[in-house]
Order: sequence, then structure tokens, then C-alpha cells
Amino acid sequence: MLNKILQLLFIIAGGTLGFLYFPDLLSVWDVGEKALYPYVGLILGAIIFFIMSFWLVDYIVDFLKIIEEKLVKAPVADLLFGSLGLIVGLIIAFLVNTYLQDMGIPIVSDVLPVFITVILGYLGFQVGFKRRNEFLGLINVPKKESKPKDELEDVKSSSIKPKILDTSVIIDGRIADICDTKFLEGTIVIPHFVLEELQHIADSSDVLKRNRGRRGLDILNRLQKESQIDVQIYEGDFDDISEVDSKLVKLTKLLDGVLVTNDYNLNKVSEFQNVTVLNINDLANAVKPIVLPGEEMDVQVIKAGKEEKQGVAYLDDGTMIVVEDGKGFIGDTIDVIVTSVLQTSAGRMIFAKPKALEKAQ
Repeated sequence: MLNKILQLLFIIAGGTLGFLYFPDLLSVWDVGEKALYPYVGLILGAIIFFIMSFWLVDYIVDFLKIIEEKLVKAPVADLLFGSLGLIVGLIIAFLVNTYLQDMGIPIVSDVLPVFITVILGYLGFQVGFKRRNEFLGLINVPKKESKPKDELEDVKSSSIKPKILDTSVIIDGRIADICDTKFLEGTIVIPHFVLEELQHIADSSDVLKRNRGRRGLDILNRLQKESQIDVQIYEGDFDDISEVDSKLVKLTKLLDGVLVTNDYNLNKVSEFQNVTVLNINDLANAVKPIVLPGEEMDVQVIKAGKEEKQGVAYLDDGTMIVVEDGKGFIGDTIDVIVTSVLQTSAGRMIFAKPKALEKAQ
């Protein structure tokens, strides 16, 4: 459909140019009836441009599709303030060009307005696009005349920032359980470029990667269908940035949100750029039960430890318990007494002794 419209525009443009300028060309040779020159020019111009359209239309359609994709992916704020800046630039260019045309200088009055229009329009768009955050800050001025109750409600609503999920935390899967427990408030935002990365992982030839990607997609479906929390897809993208992590940091700043991740490096980079981060691993370590030396617990010795006579057991949260002299109890559930607790970068490790041996001593 677009090809047909462009071909029609080519025919109209060719006929118009032929009607206006072809008579001047034929008048040089003084051939035929001068009254027919405009109509001959109209027909010839339309035919020439119609033939040209078969070669040019495909390139124009491809170019328009590229522009369309970029405009669709661009955030609404970028388009709005870029367009406003362009309009302001064109208005200023119109005023300047009106003054130049009144001067009556032949070359300046005819050629310079074109350059001024292009330059001021471009500068206006760039200023509106790159300083959109400042303009948004001017618009979002708190109202002083609102009632105290309304102000309190506004503060409460504004304090709940959107949570932006990265690929690692989606694949991890625990985010769905956390949302079900209602510990996370506000809107969950899934960027479209994260969805594309998940799709790419799910289509990988590597079996492990493919399974991880599919589990991530299953978690997203669970969040959308079963969770009571609001889940939204962010369709925008940042074409000037190639790394997904950098896009996530920029999006979190743009939305004034909180980045939810399990990625240690992304965590540190985000904190360096003053972006608030929620790390699921930190949450898991924080909610592990605190165990003090001297406490008793029931554990099942699973396997032998690294040292002689040691046994290894695990709590429900995965915390390792090293049982001294516990090698002989492998496969049994025994009472142990905590002797010490060691906190490492990998997590918490508990050392204990069998209660029966402690009593024997």
C-alpha cells in the first residue's frame, strides 16, 4: 500500500515539475504549438517520474521503516520534548528568514534561509531531546495549595518506585516467590531488550543456556498471570548503547526506579552511578536464621567433610553445617550443638559437634 502511495506522489511531483518548467525548456527550440507545452511537460514529467519510482520507491520504503522502528522504540518523553524543541527551532528560523527576505539581497535571501531552517530545527530537536529530564523536573513542581491529606497521599505514591528486573534475576526464579509474598511494592517493569536477551538465550544451541532461558520466560508468564503485582513491559530502547547492563542502568535513572538483580558486577556499577539496587542474594543472606554458639539443632549428615572424621549437613536454606566427628553418622539425623559460626563471602558456615559426643565428654 505504501509503495502505491509513493508511486502516486512521484507521478504528481513529476507532472507538476513538467507543467511548470518544461515550457521554458521547449521555448529555447521553439518547436510546435506553445500553448501545448505545459500539457506535454505534465505528461512527460509524470511518465519519467513514474519510471523512476520503480527504482527509488523500495529504498524510500526501507528508509521509512527504519525511521518508524526507531520512533516506535523511542520513549514518549524523548519524542515529546524532541518534537517541541524542533517546533521552537523552526519558529525561530521562520522569524529570522522573514527578516532576511525583507533585506532583498539576492543570494542571501534565497539560499541562506534553507540552511538556517535546517540548522535551527536540528539544534532545537537536540536541545529538547538531551535536556528533557530538566524540562520534566520543571513540570513536576509540587503544588503548594493542595490539602495536607492529598500531599501525604502524593508522597506515599511517589515513594513507591518501579522495580526494573534484569535477566539474571528473572532466570533465578526467586523473584516470583518474593512477589507472591508481597514484599515488593509498586510496578514491576520488564524492559523489551531484556525480553530479547531472554529469547536469545532460550534459542541457544547450548542445552544449559536454552533451559535457563526457557525457565526465565516461564517465570515471566507466572508473574503476569498469577502474581497480584502490576507487571508492565517497557517498549523503549537505547540504540546508542549496545550493552544490556548499561541500558538497564540508564532506564532505571530515567524512570527513577530500583534495579533488581543478582549480578554482582551490575550491582557494583549501579551503586557507583547512584542507582538504587535490590540484590536477591543479599536478601537471601539477610533472612537466614541467626545461629549462636551453644544452640542445639537436628540435622541429617549427608556426606563426609574435607577433614578426617568430619561430616557435612545442610539447613533448609542451604547453609552448610560442618559436624566434627560426624563422619560415622552419615545418613542419620542427629542432635548437634553449635560450636562456632563463620561468615564468608560465599555465605554462612556453621561448625557443630554431635550432642551425644559432647555429653560423653
